[in-house]
Amino acid sequence: MTRDERVVRELVSEHGRTYAEEAGILLKDTPQPLYRLLVLSLLLSARIRASVAVASARALHEDHLDSPRRMADADWQQRVDALGRGGYRRYDERTATQLGDGARLLLERWGGDLRRLHAQADGDTGELGRLLREEPGIGPAGADIFLREAQRVWPDIAPYLDAKALSGAERLGLPKDPERLTELAGDAEPAVLAAALVRAALYKEVAEDCLRRAT
Repeated sequence: MTRDERVVRELVSEHGRTYAEEAGILLKDTPQPLYRLLVLSLLLSARIRASVAVASARALHEDHLDSPRRMADADWQQRVDALGRGGYRRYDERTATQLGDGARLLLERWGGDLRRLHAQADGDTGELGRLLREEPGIGPAGADIFLREAQRVWPDIAPYLDAKALSGAERLGLPKDPERLTELAGDAEPAVLAAALVRAALYKEVAEDCLRRAT
């Protein structure tokens, strides 16, 4: 086994949990979990700790705000209260508005089903990103987060390793080529590899620990 293979496999073994898994989302190619992933991606894309975004996504789910219809039908204060309970207080008012507006747009344009958006893009990740960014609150970072995780159930877009994931590869001294990284990861799913690489990019100690284990 080469040095790069050891590094990637240590990384995936220790840090390969997706953010959807952390948020308790059993990701399937069905409307509700895809919508919950979209909400999580919006929350994670703000300048706030990932743990707070994950807790807030869980709080929205606990309040049954886990489908476009329920989110759209909820009043603004309900959304604010759920976000606040998750610790998402700095951006709670603006985000509550974005969640309501985004749910209504999703219902109007895609019938509340992100699979229709996926079908329209026809495997073109650039077009997928563009369509996702039409949702209020979803910018480039949010679209990347969604696609990194959605590749688990949309294999036609895999491997999706965006600039953040590739910066993790660079920190680890690995090649910045998605196909090569996927080869090095062996049987690991691209979504799991992407999540692990993002953690290496975000947290220096993750990269240092992984390199130490691999030597």
